[in-house]
Amino acid sequence: MSVTDFSNLSRSKPEKRLVLAMKRRSGRDDRGQISIRHRGGGEKRKFRIIGSSEAKLGQKAKVEQIEYDPFRTAFITLVKFEDADKMYLLAWEGIRVGETIKADEKTEIKPGNRMRMANIPTGIEIFDIEIKPSHGGKFARSAGSSAAIVAKEGDWVHLKMPSGEIRRLPSKSYATIGQVSNISHSAQRFGKAGRLRHMGIRPTVRGKAMHPGAHPHGGGEGVNPIGLKHPKTPWGKPALGVRTRKKGKYSDKMIIQRRKK
Repeated sequence: MSVTDFSNLSRSKPEKRLVLAMKRRSGRDDRGQISIRHRGGGEKRKFRIIGSSEAKLGQKAKVEQIEYDPFRTAFITLVKFEDADKMYLLAWEGIRVGETIKADEKTEIKPGNRMRMANIPTGIEIFDIEIKPSHGGKFARSAGSSAAIVAKEGDWVHLKMPSGEIRRLPSKSYATIGQVSNISHSAQRFGKAGRLRHMGIRPTVRGKAMHPGAHPHGGGEGVNPIGLKHPKTPWGKPALGVRTRKKGKYSDKMIIQRRKK
């Protein structure tokens, strides 16, 4: 019986995983109860891990390809850094395969470059904005969105959000220059019900078409109005135009000017 020789096997570091398999839950929680309605079916999808280029400060990265991501409205891009590591990033408007980008504390004002907001001039479009330094991008990440710095005050910057709200954020937080890709997403038409079913979205039924035990708008003979002064959710809470933000939230002190109703 011969002994297998493992001495010739490669001991190089395995490539970092960029894609994960995802199991569908069809809108159900850990108890198997439906917690999100109108979910189920659809095509199998894999989850792309979106990184942040400030993890490779000072290194240039080359855009290798632009891809569709089934879990988000914007496109994503696969970039390769100088140390040969690859990473998925949010794609920006006007991106081109072959161009280079860089993340540093201060770098060139160019779409795709990432730097601290303290070093970004006022009025420049930015996206993928950190709420706190080293916490990763949280604001302006959906298709076509962007924000802009309107003022600087000590260790803080005043940021005009996509909603019109003006918010105060630490100037040491990172942001990416430019606007998120796929700006025409809001004008997209699905065309047929089957396309939504492929996306895992099931049909939505009007509340007034249900029986009264299933929805506050339900019941009555024939076609009737809802019979209420204000519309309600299926669980009896006020809907449409009612503010749902928690009063006295910890981040209220960061809001300088509220968004328009």
